[in-house]
Amino acid sequence: MKEVVVTKPLHYEIREVPIPEPEADQVQIKLMACGVCGSDIHIYKGENPNSRYPLIPGHENVGIVTKVGSDCTKIKVGDHVVIDYVMRDNTCWQCRHGRGNVCEHVLVRGSGTDGGWREYWCVEEPYVYKISDSIPWKDAALIEPLAIGEHCTTRARIAEDDVVFVFGTGTIGTIVAQACKLKGAKTVICCDISDTSLERAKRDFGADYIINSKKEDVIARVKEITEGHGCTVAFDAACFPGSLTFIMQPGIVCNAGRVIPMGFCTVPEQITQQMINGRELDIIGTRMTLNQWIPTSENMAAGKYHMEGLATTFVPFDEIATVFDNIVNPKPEVKKQVILFPGAED
Repeated sequence: MKEVVVTKPLHYEIREVPIPEPEADQVQIKLMACGVCGSDIHIYKGENPNSRYPLIPGHENVGIVTKVGSDCTKIKVGDHVVIDYVMRDNTCWQCRHGRGNVCEHVLVRGSGTDGGWREYWCVEEPYVYKISDSIPWKDAALIEPLAIGEHCTTRARIAEDDVVFVFGTGTIGTIVAQACKLKGAKTVICCDISDTSLERAKRDFGADYIINSKKEDVIARVKEITEGHGCTVAFDAACFPGSLTFIMQPGIVCNAGRVIPMGFCTVPEQITQQMINGRELDIIGTRMTLNQWIPTSENMAAGKYHMEGLATTFVPFDEIATVFDNIVNPKPEVKKQVILFPGAED
């Protein structure tokens, strides 16, 4: 079989290796589709502080089970599955208190250990979840980012009377907007510097209002939309130096509001205790996803998500060079790539 290995920043190899055989507690999976995440881009460019090399990238992975180990009882040959990338010890304080996504010894497939950009993969059965075979593979590859949206909006305690500000309308930003509307949020305001991204967010993914921060006074516009009250929840899906400080400004988020940073930017922000305590803001961390794989896949099978246009670029696995070229030479129209393996279009 073939696997893709990033050997060091901006260098990769396609290696021929034996197809792995499952151990007693593992299932063998023929990969059918893999999403390309922003973290994969950072890994290839050497910008991910949590990754190591050499590394097989990929944590947005779906496939079909081809063999099962002798101890496996829940997953069967032929099952369509999504693979959980959060490996946890199930014994630490975090795991015992329902926070396994930030396990004390968490290990992440596709970042801290090898991921799914390969033709076959053996994974422990508890990390494999069956999904409906009615879901097209090109959509199934997006279960993981949609699960991110479900997790962060759950962490944010989105409710029907919330007015939500989403800064950044890339893949995650539009997913967050859609998840907020599915949870019944009263109003969703999306902000970006790209008119095409903003129009897409409003047309397809639930934004009630859009603001171009290059052309408009964001605080003035938010005050206008909210009649001076500000937003009850603000998500930073832009994740650049200063973006968190930006969304915490009075006029954007209201007193007692919730602020949810989505990224891993390591540049210090200009945040003070007064900025938080003066308005008693909640700063809510969110990482990856937890307990959302099955609900998200069920929502997808039920047609609850708008999928058209969420992924923009589909690349056959044997043309993987295109994925890396799109990383190094980004094009405005390429917002989300999905790798398709042979048979994924059948």
